[in-house]
Amino acid sequence: MHVRRMRAGLKGWGGVGAMAIVCALALAFALLLPWTQSPGGAAGAGGRGLAEAGQAADAACKDPEKQTLAPSAADGPTISAIKARQGEKRKLVVGVDQNSYRWGYRDPNNSGAALEGFDIDLVRRIAQDILGDPDAVQFKAIPTNQRIPAIQEGRVDMVVRTMTISCARIKDVAFSAPYFRTGQQVLAPKSSTVTGYDASLARKRICTAAGSTANTKLTDDRRAGRLAASADISTTVPNQLDCLVRLQLGEVDAVVTDGALAASQAAQDPTVELKGGPFTAEYYGVAMKKDADDLVRRVNQILERYRADGWQASYDKWLSATLGANAATSTPPAPTQYLRTG
Repeated sequence: MHVRRMRAGLKGWGGVGAMAIVCALALAFALLLPWTQSPGGAAGAGGRGLAEAGQAADAACKDPEKQTLAPSAADGPTISAIKARQGEKRKLVVGVDQNSYRWGYRDPNNSGAALEGFDIDLVRRIAQDILGDPDAVQFKAIPTNQRIPAIQEGRVDMVVRTMTISCARIKDVAFSAPYFRTGQQVLAPKSSTVTGYDASLARKRICTAAGSTANTKLTDDRRAGRLAASADISTTVPNQLDCLVRLQLGEVDAVVTDGALAASQAAQDPTVELKGGPFTAEYYGVAMKKDADDLVRRVNQILERYRADGWQASYDKWLSATLGANAATSTPPAPTQYLRTG
């Protein structure tokens, strides 16, 4: 199994050395993007404001993955505006990742280095349903800490970027029903003494992406005494892949992120591995504007069909090599309730 994962991780990347170069370039590019330094990123840097906001939202929120609208095929103002776009602009504008291996990434060995991955398959399915063309998409690479601002400011119609549905986030954006199940995990070098999300993280430098649920979880847990006070969680980055680069450079001792992403990062670098099991239960959703009710309903209708016809094939193609052939732990639950009414 380890050999299989290693081969899967190295295929298409030209070996670990080539991957390190790609990661370093990705880090440099991300740090040069001026909009990664916008005010939206500051809140995700582990500050007190984000943690307190998350705690307040959690107190008044239950089952965030169910806080969405019932499916519908009806066009409303949001979908009508998308369909009214003319010429080359008649596309669905979607915020995605271009650096998450097997989720949303560019394989330099493929012709044109087109975006591909599990999230990209879902985007194309949505575009096919709304605009009748799976290629009618304008992809916009969005850093982790810019996902919500990009939606609120109208830079994208939606974000499909391994984005966890959370109580704090549903105050700012609307989510679809879940399309993937995961949980937070620890990634560290195989030689590390870190054993998981436990006391072994004491005096360790831990990297998270700014604005991520991992960053909020660590901040809250350290304040509540569930994480060693000596754990250094000050290292935050705009994009999750940047944490792997910091780990490779020896600037941090561990990374905390969604297990699904961590497994893909371990496939890219066989010197690191997942430590311990998931310590949270989370669900990815498609994020949209709060008032885009018709678009939320349409995406939920698409997801109902996609879970039955498309999801498993995409998982087998992109994720089985890193997460295992059995998709049971990743399959999203079929919604039994759509609790949001307006």
